[in-house]
Formats: sequence, C-alpha cells, structure tokens
Amino acid sequence: MGFGRDTSRVFSGFKLPSTFERTRTQSEIQPELQAKVGQIAGFQTAVVPRPSLPGSGGGLPLQFVMVTDADYTVLDQVADQVLSTAMQSGQFAFLTKEVSFDRPQTTLVIDRDRAADLGIDMKDIGRNLATLLGGQYVNRFSLQGRSYKVIPQVDDAARIDVGKLDGYYLRTASGGQVPLSSLLTLKDSVEPSKRTQFQQLNSLTLNGLMLPGVGLGDAMAYMEQTASELFPRGFSYDYTGESRQYAQQGSALILTFFMALLIIYLVLAAQFESWRDPLIILISVPLSIASALAFIMLGFATINIYTQVGLITLIGLIAKNGILIVEFANQLQMHNGLSRFEAVEQAATIRLRPILMTTVSMIVAMIPLLLASGPGAASRFDIGLVIASGLGIGTIFTLFVVPAFYLLLARDRQQA
Repeated sequence: MGFGRDTSRVFSGFKLPSTFERTRTQSEIQPELQAKVGQIAGFQTAVVPRPSLPGSGGGLPLQFVMVTDADYTVLDQVADQVLSTAMQSGQFAFLTKEVSFDRPQTTLVIDRDRAADLGIDMKDIGRNLATLLGGQYVNRFSLQGRSYKVIPQVDDAARIDVGKLDGYYLRTASGGQVPLSSLLTLKDSVEPSKRTQFQQLNSLTLNGLMLPGVGLGDAMAYMEQTASELFPRGFSYDYTGESRQYAQQGSALILTFFMALLIIYLVLAAQFESWRDPLIILISVPLSIASALAFIMLGFATINIYTQVGLITLIGLIAKNGILIVEFANQLQMHNGLSRFEAVEQAATIRLRPILMTTVSMIVAMIPLLLASGPGAASRFDIGLVIASGLGIGTIFTLFVVPAFYLLLARDRQQA
C-alpha cells in the first residue's frame, strides 16, 4: 500500500511525493472503509486485505459450504439462521450467501383433462408454445441476393409479460380454436439464483470476511460450533478456497511437530548412544511450546503459517540448551567420577553462561521482527513473538527441569 520514490511519475492526474508514508495500519483502515462501502445501496461489498503470499487464495477468506440432500428452500432457511447468528457474534465484518432466493419464476400448469377433451395433446401445446415464444431458426429465404433467417415468433408486444398468454390460441381436433388461457393456469414462485452442488449434494456457500484481529482458524471453529447447534439432521459442512486449504493443512502442524521431534530424538540417540538422554534433552520442548502458545491464547497473535514455522524452529533452539547440560554432565561422570547429582549440578552451573548467551542473542535477534512496521509486519511479528517468548521462558524451565529429569532418568556412567 505504498508508492515508489520516483517523483516524476504521475498517478491519476497528480504527482506523487518523493516519500509516501501511511499513518495508519491496514487493520485500522479496513473496518472504516468496510463501514463506508457497506452503506452503498444495491451493492454487497467486502474490503479484503491483500494476501501475505502473492498468488495465494481467491475470493473471501472464509468459504463455508453447507451440504444437504434437502430442498434448496430448507437449505436457504438454515443458511439464514447460521448467517444471522454468525453476524451477531462480532467476529465478521462481512458475511453473505453465495446463492439467494430472488429469481422470479412462472410455471405453466396445464389442465390435461380439459386438453384431452378438446383433442389437444401435450405435444401440440409444447410445439405451439415453442413456435410462438422460442425464437427458433427454421429456414432461410433469399431477398435481393441476400439470405435471411426465418424465425417464427410473436411480436414483442405479445411477449412483454405472461399475461399476454391469454391472447394465444390453439387449434383443436375439430378444427376450431380455443384460447390458451382456458387450458392452463400460471403459478408464480421464487427460485434460487443458481443451483449449486458440492459432492453431488445440494449446497450453499457462506462467504465471509473476519474483523481485524480475528484469525481464520477462530472463525472456522466458530462456524463449526454454530453448525453443530443449528444444523438439522442430514446437514453437513465443508470448505472451499483458502479456508479449505487451511482445514486440510491445519493438522499438518501436529504431524510436522511430531515428525520433527522424532527426527531430533533419533539423531540425539545416535549421538549420545542412549535412548534416555534424548528424552531428558527434549523434556523442555513441551514447556517452551506451551510458553509460546500462552501468548497466542492471550491474543497477541493467531495460529497461522508464520507461528507454525516459529513453533517448529523453537524445537531445535530449545533442545540445544538440554544438549549442553546433559553432554557435560555425562563427561563429568565418566572422566571425573562424579555422581549424577554432582555432575548435573556442576554442568548446570558451568553451562549457565553459554546457555544464557545463546538465548539472549537469539531473543535480541527477534527484536527487529517484533518492532517491524510496514507491509508484512504482522507476519514478522508473529514468528518473532513465538520464538522470543518460547525460547526465553523455555530456557528458564530448562535450567530447572532438565537437571531434575537427569537425576530421575539418566544412566550412572561412573563405571563406563
């Protein structure tokens, strides 16, 4: 949302200044702009921020698909209930139905018994209506060396509304004519603007935009809770677009997290030639992860791709503190003949300085991310917050928890 520094460039009739700095953030501008465009009658307008990753996503962030085998009328009624409840939650700036019941339809109901009495079958009625109203091409004729299409059809005045059907006549089997209005009645109804299906079932999509500060995961969790409360039997939900990608990859964090733990555990097991020592080293990882998640739960950030990357990175950063203590304690047992208590006590004391130095240096490295401004600042803040908070609080746990578990689980290496 900034402009270049080229002072010679002219944009929309005025010359840009040499520097253009906005005084408000995108999150501050978005609700104000949404409120203004929402007052324009006849339009449903949503103010959507540009995606952090170019080319990612399409449409509004939340695309909640309601799926059922019931009629569209029932589907629309349930969608109205869900939409009304969701808008009252205060989490959405914009929420609308992709399909609306606003298409008028007139159905011709034919009196088959009366038509049969007059010797008129359904084929005759259909053929006459198709000829009079269909505008189908039937032939060509030549006039002054040019070819023209022949399209039998009543004039525009006789097709201006359905009431003009009263002036149409059909020929009976006896050769007489009867007005079309004596054989049919008109039934007015309202149809959906389009009939959408999802996985071969009737569907209706709710497209939504969250208020600033409300994450996509929080909005999806709320919609799922609302669906469990309001959906009747036979209804289910799914997602499309960006929200579908989030739902499919949301569990990938848990899988990636445990895969990272498993790989680190196996590498440490090979390095220390022990199945116990890696468990002692990694005992501080859940504590540091919990510390980082605490700030997320307090509302400083949301679970997104950047915080997920920060949590995975935090595993390796916090594990090195345990490595420093456990490895040095093992060396003190083997070479100095110390007991487990004496060895881990000296290791924690001697290794305190390098642990604090590496931790503080990493936290200081996160300060530029925490103080970032401009486009993309929110994503940099998220990853910086997770690493800084998890590493800082996790290190404190490491200094107390790792020695305690070393005394409980470590093998006595004095005779090794």
